[in-house]
Amino acid sequence: MQRHTLFFVWVIALALLPIIWPDPYMLSVLGAAGIMIIAAISLNLLLGFTGQLSLGHAAFFGIGAYTSALLTLGFDVHLGFGIQLVVEPKPVWIAFLMAIVVTGIFGWGLGRLAFRVRGAYFVVITISFAQVMRMVALNWVDLTEGPMALISIPPLTIWWPGEGTIRLVSKSATYWLVLAVGVVAYLLVASLVYSRIGRAMIALRENETLATSVGIPVTRYLTIAAVISAGIAGAAGGLYAHTVRIIDPEVFLFIYTVTMVIMVISGGKGTLAGPVVGGLIFGLLPELLRGVVEPEVQWILYGALMVLILIFMPKGIVPALYSWLAWIRSGRLPPEKRAPEKHHSETIRPEERRTA
Repeated sequence: MQRHTLFFVWVIALALLPIIWPDPYMLSVLGAAGIMIIAAISLNLLLGFTGQLSLGHAAFFGIGAYTSALLTLGFDVHLGFGIQLVVEPKPVWIAFLMAIVVTGIFGWGLGRLAFRVRGAYFVVITISFAQVMRMVALNWVDLTEGPMALISIPPLTIWWPGEGTIRLVSKSATYWLVLAVGVVAYLLVASLVYSRIGRAMIALRENETLATSVGIPVTRYLTIAAVISAGIAGAAGGLYAHTVRIIDPEVFLFIYTVTMVIMVISGGKGTLAGPVVGGLIFGLLPELLRGVVEPEVQWILYGALMVLILIFMPKGIVPALYSWLAWIRSGRLPPEKRAPEKHHSETIRPEERRTA
C-alpha cells in the first residue's frame, strides 16, 4: 500500500512539473529521457524478470518508429512479381497503436526462434536481428527513404472539449504525453510481474531447470515476455517518431541498446523502479554536464559513474536503497560494518576446554 501511494505521489509531482517549472529546454530533455526510460522498462521485462539479455532491443524501437511514421505518411511500394502495395495515410493514433501491434508480432517471431537457444547464441541472434533491420531501413529507399530520412511526420493529437483537435507539439504537451505512456507501460509491467505469468518468469530466471521440472512451459512464457517487451519498445519508438518528427536508420544503432542496458543495470534489474531511476540519472547527466565540462570529459564522467555504481552497488541503485532503508528501520548496521560473529568454539573458556 505504501508503494502504491508513493508511486501516485511521484506521478502527480511529475505531472505538475511543467506548471511549476515551465522551462522548454528542460521539458525537452525530460521528454527525450522519458522515451528512453520507456524503452528501458521494456528491456527490463526480458533482462530483469526472465534473465534473457537482448542486445538487439533497438530493433523493436526502430520498427515501432518506422511503422508509425510510414502509416501516418502513407506509402506506395513495389514488392516484386507485379505486386504494388499502396497504403493511404492513417490517423496518427491508429498508426501509433498499429506500430505497437506490428512490433509485438516481430517480438513473437523472434521469441519463437531465439528462445530455442540460450546464452551467447541468444545474444548473437538479437544483435543480428537489429543489424538486419538497420540494413533494411538503410537500403529499402523506396519505402524508408534510406539515409535521406523520413521527414514531416505528423505529431500525435488529442481532442479537448471546446478546443477540438489539438496537435501535441509544445514541449509541455510532449512531456505529458511521454509521461502518460510511461505510466501505462510501468503499470502494465507491474501487473504482469505480480501475476501468475510473472511468477513463472521469475522462476525461469532463478532456476530454469527446476522451473521446467515442475511443468512451467519455458518457451511459452519467454515468448509472452518478448511480445510485451517488444510492444512497449515499439510504443517508445512511435513516441520518438511523432515527437522528433524525423527518423532515419540511425534509430537501429547499437548505442541505443547499450543505453537501455546501462539504465536497467545501474538502476537495478528485476525491480520496477530500477529503469526509471537509472534512466533519469543517465538520461539527464549528459545534459547537466553540457556547458560545464568538455565533451570528452563528459563521457569520462559518464563511464566513471557507471563503474562506481557497479562496484559499490552491484545490484543497482534501487536494491541498494531498499537495503539501506531496511537497515535503518531495523536499527542494525550494514553487514560490512558489523563485527564478525564468533564461532561457538571461540566462546568456550580455557578451563572448560581442559575439562572437555
